[in-house]
Amino acid sequence: MKSLRTPDDRFADLPGYAFAPNYIEVDDQDGGTLRVHYLDEGPADGPVVLAMHGEPSWSYLYRKIIPLLTGAGLRVIAPDLVGFGKSDKPSEKSDYTYARHVAWMQEAIIDHLDLQNVTFFGQDWGGLVGLRLVAANSHRFARVIVGNTGLPTGEGAPSEAFMAWQKFSQESPVFPIGQILQGATNTELTAGEVAAYDAPFPDETFKEGARIFPSLVPTSHDDPAAPDNVAAWEVLKQWEKPFICCFSDDDPVTAGGDAPFLKLVPGAQGQPHTTVTNAHHFFQEDGAPQIAQIIIDAVGGG
Repeated sequence: MKSLRTPDDRFADLPGYAFAPNYIEVDDQDGGTLRVHYLDEGPADGPVVLAMHGEPSWSYLYRKIIPLLTGAGLRVIAPDLVGFGKSDKPSEKSDYTYARHVAWMQEAIIDHLDLQNVTFFGQDWGGLVGLRLVAANSHRFARVIVGNTGLPTGEGAPSEAFMAWQKFSQESPVFPIGQILQGATNTELTAGEVAAYDAPFPDETFKEGARIFPSLVPTSHDDPAAPDNVAAWEVLKQWEKPFICCFSDDDPVTAGGDAPFLKLVPGAQGQPHTTVTNAHHFFQEDGAPQIAQIIIDAVGGG
């Protein structure tokens, strides 16, 4: 497959993002390779937190949370999904599938870094991909923390809001990443922060991965990803380790999305589930201190 690589100068002097880059080449599942970027911050021997972003953001989303976690002695791994951030961006929508996203992260993060005793934190597509990793590598994970995400299997009709978002992602002549982030964030982002979310995408040709993501969400039983997600749910239904939900109070897209986890995951019972307050969909922007404390307390609490 053909892929694009965002020039490094697009990432120069981004506000709040003075983190060293790390790269790994992975099998692109089509006879070639892709370069995946990830952050690896904090003490090398500290408890590991795997923090995964969603659509259409990148690891910049965690810039406020990472220093709080590393300051508490945690090691934070924050990858850029293929098609986002500093990772390579296949140039055709058809290059992107749910299964490939899982395989790319499996090789780049789980296999390459050989992570153990991991605390997983996922939001949006970070949860859709990351929970598949948890299910496939349950022995590597000590606990799960999720917010504003899900693991859809095609059950039930998608909301009108989601279908409108899916339609916009496919049909809009311009896909304004930074404006999309601002629109789902209560905090007023600075012009520099909006530009940082736009930085990975010099022009519309770099956005095929971002545009196709909403269409990869399973919305029917015959979706190619539905059986794999059903299988992942079977693992989660046996998950006895801590499983904590921290959904925000002002996200119309994922409101109520914690209900299946609270009902079906044994490890969710008796956990300190929290609502992140005054926070929209991208609650890492709105509630970084609260989210960081939830993670720190979970790791410290066993």
